Amino acid sequence: MEFAVRTWSAGARLGSLQLAAGLQVETPGLLLLTRKGLPAFIPPDLLQNLHPDARACQVTPLHFLESPNATTVAKAGGLHKLVSLTGFGMVAVARDSLMDESNGEGSSKMGASFETSSGRRVVGPAKYMEVVNAFKPDLWVSLPDEVPSWVAEKRNRLSVDRTLQWLDQCLSLQPAEYGNRCLGVVVGSTSLDERIRSAEQTATRNVAGFSLGGFGLGEDAAQRAVQMEAVLTKLPKEKVRHVSGIGLPGMRVLFTKGNRTQNCVLQM
Repeated sequence: MEFAVRTWSAGARLGSLQLAAGLQVETPGLLLLTRKGLPAFIPPDLLQNLHPDARACQVTPLHFLESPNATTVAKAGGLHKLVSLTGFGMVAVARDSLMDESNGEGSSKMGASFETSSGRRVVGPAKYMEVVNAFKPDLWVSLPDEVPSWVAEKRNRLSVDRTLQWLDQCLSLQPAEYGNRCLGVVVGSTSLDERIRSAEQTATRNVAGFSLGGFGLGEDAAQRAVQMEAVLTKLPKEKVRHVSGIGLPGMRVLFTKGNRTQNCVLQM
């Protein structure tokens, strides 16, 4: 994966993302929301007729905990081959109903709880990366501990600490032969200090880019704009950025804007 910024203007960036299969995605660009790797309500034979910037899909690894499971996806040769979308990029994102299920900050059983077809299941970095590695995605987002805007300060700090810990564990489970395809998650809810701490610490890790997590969970638009602007000043300008949960329902954006983060919609 290679990302290149072609031009800057008033804090905004235009770039291109070269994916492993030779596919080039222009940024900013839309990530198509999928269910088990296939965009909802759009037949695969019509995908090529969509906007030329819509050439990447956002897929949730937690949809593959039961069927088809990671073993099935791996035997098929990865998610691109399983769903016959070799001409599209695949970005694995754990964007779902998350809930803390750990027994404490030092617990080895720490994980996030996700709603599945067979009820809630706790998923830690090892299980998460088992599915991600089976996908062979073009990019993947590390497992986050996202919390809503109304949590206490102590819980928010714990969210940042856990997300950094899980990032390190996920990176240690990334196959070396695939290269660096990880987007580290920046969290911190509505605390500007915690957002900045999360961004600074995530930027020290060996990641290909960043995912701005925890938005769309109760903050207002004014808070969101201030937090994003502060976070982006702490992240390397040459790396790709992703955000979800701030547009209209069903929209996901491969985020490469600078200061004007509050306008992260399809018209960017």
